[in-house]
Amino acid sequence: MAYPPAQDDLDRLRASIGEDTQVTYRDLCSGELPAITDGLRAAVHDRGHVVFQRSADRTLLIGTPVVITGVDLRRTPSGIEVYAMRDLSETARRVDHLVLTAVLTSALALPVEVLLALVAAGGVLRPVRGVRDTARALAADDLSARMSTGGGDELAELGDTVNHMAESLQDAVDELRRFVADVSHELRTPLTSLTAVVEVLVDSADVRLPAARESAELAVAETQRLVALVEGLVEVSRFDAGTAGLRTEPVDVAEAVRDCLRARGWLDRVRLDLPEAVEAALDRRRLDVVLANLVGNALRHGDPPVDLRLRADDDWLDIEVTDGGPGLAQGVVEHVFDRFYKADTARRRSEGSGLGLAIALANARLHGGDLVAGNVLGGGARFVLRLPRREPS
Repeated sequence: MAYPPAQDDLDRLRASIGEDTQVTYRDLCSGELPAITDGLRAAVHDRGHVVFQRSADRTLLIGTPVVITGVDLRRTPSGIEVYAMRDLSETARRVDHLVLTAVLTSALALPVEVLLALVAAGGVLRPVRGVRDTARALAADDLSARMSTGGGDELAELGDTVNHMAESLQDAVDELRRFVADVSHELRTPLTSLTAVVEVLVDSADVRLPAARESAELAVAETQRLVALVEGLVEVSRFDAGTAGLRTEPVDVAEAVRDCLRARGWLDRVRLDLPEAVEAALDRRRLDVVLANLVGNALRHGDPPVDLRLRADDDWLDIEVTDGGPGLAQGVVEHVFDRFYKADTARRRSEGSGLGLAIALANARLHGGDLVAGNVLGGGARFVLRLPRREPS
C-alpha cells in the first residue's frame, strides 16, 4: 500500500480486514460504522494504541492506529486509523448459558454436598461427644462410664486415655470404699465393748466427785457419737457396694411417723398433719432412718415450730418437714446431701457425723423415690421426701 494512501488503498485495506470495518486517513474514509463514537476516535488519536469500548447493546467497538516501523525500529504514527465492530450477542448468550448451567449444577449438588459434610462432621464430632458424655457421667459419680473407641487416629487415642483414666479412678475409689468398709466393720465390736465400759463408769462414778462423773458422761457421749459415725460408714459402704436391700411391707405411714417421734421423745416438739389410712409398701426401718434424720436436723439446727405434713395420691406420698429457722444459706442447698458436709463450720462435733442426709437420700432412692431440700417462702428449711406407694419393680 502506497503512503500516503489514496482512497483505493484504504478500500483494499478495509476489504482485507473484513466487514463491519472502517479505515480512515485524515479526510479519507473507507466504510461506514455509525456506532463509532467521537470519544472512541479521540481516545485512539490521543493514546496511540488499541482502544476497546463496549456499548449497551452488547456490541464491542475496537479502534487502533496504524504505526510505521522504520529500519531503525522507530515507530511513527501513520495517521491511518482502523475501526471495527463485533457483535457480542452470541458470546453473551453462551456465557449466560454457562452461568445458568453452573447455578443449576450447584443447586442440585448442594444438598449432596451438605449431606456429605454433615456425615463427615458427624464422624469427627461423635468421639468428641463421647468424651463430653463420659466426662459428665464421671462428674455425676457414674464411674462405670466408658467411651466407645475404634480406629487409630488422635480421637481414638483420646478415647483410650479417657477410659484408662476412668478405670484408674474407679479402682482408686473402690479401694478406698473397701478400706472404709473394712475399718468400719473392724471398729464395731471394740466400740460396742467401749460403750459398755464407759456406761459402767458413769453408773459407778462417785457422786461426790462431779468432775469424775462429768468426764465419764462426756466419754459416753463421744463414744456414742463414734458408734453412730461407724454405723453410718457401714451403711454407706453397703450403698456403695450395691448390697443395700429393701424389706418392704405394708406400712401405715402416719403410725410409722408417730412411732419414730415417740421413740426419740420428739412427739410433743413437732406439729403433725397426718391423714389417716395412708398405706405404702416401704421398708419400715429405712423409713425410720430418713424421718429421724429430717426431724432431728430440724430440731437441732432450726427454730420452732417444726412441722411434718403427709400428703398422698394413688401412686405417691410426700412427707414434708419444715422449721421456723433462717433456712438453708445460699450455696448450701446443692451440697446439703454431700457426705460429711456441714453447713455450719462452727457446729460442735457432737452434733452429727455429716452422713445423715446422704444416707437419707440413698434410702429414698433405694425405694425409687427422692429427697429434695429447699427453703420455705419467708424463711425456714424445707425437706420433702417423695416415695412410691407401691413396691418398686
